[in-house]
Amino acid sequence: MSTASLPASSDWTRPSLPRYAPLYVAGLAIVVALLLKLLLGWDWAAAAIIAGILNLIALPVWSALTEGRRQAKDRLVTTLIWSAFVTICVPLVWVIVEVLGKGIPHLSWTFVTSTMRNHVPGPTGGIGAAIVGTLVITALATIIAVPIGLLAAIFLVEYGRGSRLARAVTFFVDVMTGIPSIVAGLFAAALFVLIFGPANQMGLTAGVALALLMLPTVIRSSEEMLRLVPDDLREASYALGVSKWRTILKVVVPTSIGGIVTGIMLAISRVIGETAPILVATGYLAGMNTNPFRQDQGMATLPTFIYDQYAHPDVASCALGQTCAPATWSMDRAWAAALVLIIIVMVLNLAGRIIGKIFAPKTGR
Repeated sequence: MSTASLPASSDWTRPSLPRYAPLYVAGLAIVVALLLKLLLGWDWAAAAIIAGILNLIALPVWSALTEGRRQAKDRLVTTLIWSAFVTICVPLVWVIVEVLGKGIPHLSWTFVTSTMRNHVPGPTGGIGAAIVGTLVITALATIIAVPIGLLAAIFLVEYGRGSRLARAVTFFVDVMTGIPSIVAGLFAAALFVLIFGPANQMGLTAGVALALLMLPTVIRSSEEMLRLVPDDLREASYALGVSKWRTILKVVVPTSIGGIVTGIMLAISRVIGETAPILVATGYLAGMNTNPFRQDQGMATLPTFIYDQYAHPDVASCALGQTCAPATWSMDRAWAAALVLIIIVMVLNLAGRIIGKIFAPKTGR
């Protein structure tokens, strides 16, 4: 069909909006929302909602009047996607700014290296034991979950594809994805109580609980990455006489190692901030304990440290007969510990990306 045969009102012959039309409409919507806030006394949340609604309506309407319905629908969907992106980023940025603003002033080398053993009410004490406990328990969980999860993913993709056992494993992995974290902690605690007795408070118990939470993420992410490896690579390896297990070890896994490492890092980030399973499995210890196999002593972690500071704050000294109010020292320590936890997660993710790039197969001629 030629252009001359199209009707004059066709979307193909209509003019387009200016390149920066979305920015113009968004700016105008923000100005109108601010004016309504000043005139009607609305809060910032209401003004933001009104600005979003105005932007969502104005741009498609302008596009419909100028470009036609086809482009207006495209503008509407694009605006919805950007609105969803901004809506997600607002609480994320808010949390980061809040943690940085309240955590940085109380972050120091003494705070990072000291512990809460023999602590008296005051600004002293630190998270040294909590950092060590977090790294030890998370490392144990990773050592347990990664080999099992990777081997399970290899079975699902390479050996059991389409079998009843593979379908059953996939079903139970999906069920495990929705298990509450405290249930994993109760299971690990009950298991170790049956084996070692009721006096068990090993850090290994918490490691097993976190490994249960890591397994579904490791399995499903590794499974998807292994499925992305083209079958041509496998067939080429088989054609050269290479056995199946060596093909998996030398061809399939190295090809997908970048995505596998990323999935492992996501699993670690998922469990490193868990509080409930660690409290149930190993409790909280104010002092330093680097031995996760010691049965009579728990381990501190950053999440349980933050919870303890919030649940049992220091009380400021007060005169006789007056009500003693909680001091701000505990909350200051909690905010600083939260900042350190975020930094650890960020470092782990950066390390995972670097490792994935180093071990990923090299491309090029």
